[in-house]
Order: sequence, then structure tokens, then C-alpha cells
Amino acid sequence: EDVIIPAKGAEAKKEGGKGGRPQRRGGNRRDRKSDEEQFEERVVSISRVTKVVKGGKKLSFRAVVVVGNGNGKIGVGCSKAAEVITAVQKAVIDAKKNMITPPMNKDASVPHEVTCKFKACNIHLTPASQGSGVKAGGATRTVLELAGYKNVSAKQLGSGNLLNNARCTIKALTELESPEEHAARRNMTVSELFGKRDARAEVAMHLSA
Repeated sequence: EDVIIPAKGAEAKKEGGKGGRPQRRGGNRRDRKSDEEQFEERVVSISRVTKVVKGGKKLSFRAVVVVGNGNGKIGVGCSKAAEVITAVQKAVIDAKKNMITPPMNKDASVPHEVTCKFKACNIHLTPASQGSGVKAGGATRTVLELAGYKNVSAKQLGSGNLLNNARCTIKALTELESPEEHAARRNMTVSELFGKRDARAEVAMHLSA
């Protein structure tokens, strides 16, 4: 019997498709695009700034943008450019480069109180019960909402600068600790940590009675 041996080009065409080229591994491009699209961007402020140079004054725009996925990731970016659109795009890139993942409890709130100072801004975050909502204003509210917090109270003191308030809120979120992190810092387990708290509470109630 005659044995038919297929040509190399035919095999390559069957394996790779047109022209005998191997198939490219680009099937996950849509997935990567969808991952990028899930981030929400909010422009906090756009201001016109002037820089004095040798030839005169140079005008540009400064954009402050908050980027978050509403599920624990948040970032603040600031950038300047000659056009507003370019400044916003560069600020979004800057925000995505400086993303953080702060802890969040089961009530979608901060795990504990925290007070933070950044330049002339002061932020105090307090946990809130389920259904309380986000009680904050300005750039602080934008940061907390895009981070995914649903129940939290924030008090803002000092300067009303939107950029500094946003960065102060980010700094406060970085200082939060989950129960696991707090227990690990004290060389304890979570059960030991909460067990000691319960014991102290019982002693305090007994003494007050």
C-alpha cells in the first residue's frame, strides 16, 4: 500500500492556521481589559497653575484623581500637563501606581478608630454599624466610597485642600490593622487577643457592679 506523507506546510497550516503561523497567546487580552475597566475614576479637582520661567509664565493644569475598584483597592494620583485631558490621564496612571489595599471588617467599615495628620490636614475615622452609610465630605468621602467602605464616619479638621485631604485619608487607611495583623504584631493569636479583651471586660463589669 502507498503511504501518503503530508507536506510540512499542510501540518503547519492545520496546527497554526493561515500561512502556517503558530497561534498567538493573546486570548487573555479581553480579560485583562475587563480587569482594568472595573476601576472607577473620579476627578477630585482641576486647577490651573502657573510657573515662572526665563521666557515668561508657563500655564498648565493640575488634576487630582481618585481611582478604586469598590472592593478594597484605592489610590490617589496628581499630575500636571498643558491640557486638561492629558493631566487627568497622567493622574489616573499615577493613582494606579500607588494603589493600596486597606483592611475592612464584615460590616464594610474600618476595623478600628484611627487619627492621622498630613501637613495641615487631620482625619479621624470611626467604625459605624451596618446601615449607617458613609458620613464624610469632600475628597475624604470620595476615597472611602471608591475603596468600598459602606459604613464609616470621618471627621475632617484643618485645611480644606482637596489633594491633601485625599492623601491624608489614604495615609489613615494605611495605618489600619486587621485583627490578624494586630495579633501577629503582639505575638498572639486572634483567639488569645479577643479572649483577653473579653476577660478584661468581665473584670471591669464586676468591679463597676
